[in-house]
Amino acid sequence: MPSVDESMIRSLVQFEEGGRRGVAALDRTGAARRVEGASSTRALALEAIAAGQGLAAMAEARLGGAVDLSAVRLLCPIDHEDAAHLLVAGTGLTHLGSAEGRDKMHKAAASGDLTDSMRMFLMGVEGGKPADGGVGAQPEWFYKGDGQILVHPGEDFTMPAFAEDGGEEPEVAGIYLIDGDGAPVRLGFAIGNEFSDHVTERGNYLWLAHSKLRQAALGPELLLGDLPEDLRGTSRIVRNGVTVWEKPFLSGETNMSHRIDNLEHHHFKYGLFRRPGDIHVHFFGTATLSFSEGFAAQEGDVFEVEAAPFTLPVRNGLRRAADEGKTKVKVL
Repeated sequence: MPSVDESMIRSLVQFEEGGRRGVAALDRTGAARRVEGASSTRALALEAIAAGQGLAAMAEARLGGAVDLSAVRLLCPIDHEDAAHLLVAGTGLTHLGSAEGRDKMHKAAASGDLTDSMRMFLMGVEGGKPADGGVGAQPEWFYKGDGQILVHPGEDFTMPAFAEDGGEEPEVAGIYLIDGDGAPVRLGFAIGNEFSDHVTERGNYLWLAHSKLRQAALGPELLLGDLPEDLRGTSRIVRNGVTVWEKPFLSGETNMSHRIDNLEHHHFKYGLFRRPGDIHVHFFGTATLSFSEGFAAQEGDVFEVEAAPFTLPVRNGLRRAADEGKTKVKVL
């Protein structure tokens, strides 16, 4: 394996080998080398913040031997030893074209000419990128869960027995660590599959919150630095080894109705999201859904999401959990 070009570290990967965790730094070719003394991205980021260094510079100073990524278990690019201190949330209707599928879904429930979804989308188109660089329009926001909902690369999504659907959402997520002063620090970006229950959402728009309480997956790579303004990738569904649905997806600010800093402001403006030491994974939305085209994923299907400059894809299967019946509450 060729050595990493030390001046061109592009991303970080967390992995497990022989029961021990490690972090690898990747160059633009995907060649990887171990970051010595680092067992997690979060720990490395905390060291970088304490030293007043960038994350890439901290990793570059500690490069070790080559890592064969095909021979180790790849993990989510970020996690927290206490899953309750990692929050997964997101914003919707943020990408150009993203209102079309949602509008179709909710048209029947609208009392006027425009659905709430279309009105929300137009607010972003008109005010999500204010010319003065100030605070723009407030986006749709949703909560998905804490760190326990993140599915590692290659592992299956498990939709609840009561789920009406398990559908992909190819997206980019921002990855953040709250520093000791309570300031959000962006560590980088990951591609992911936000994964939702679109049939439940279609039943009643007020069930959107329910539809989002599902697992999510991130690709193995934490992309350092800025997100490309025009990011282009592919989302596909594979069934029994055959691609049964595939479509390009777009992200990056060129293809969005909001600036990323506007989405960040409207998440982190809430003080409860600025607790020192916490990790935040924030999905930025998508305009590409197989569900919008009438396609229904099945148990056993495999979702794949890939996009340059990420060299490693997001790949996860789909299964359904056993029925636990009605949840019973104990009384003391």
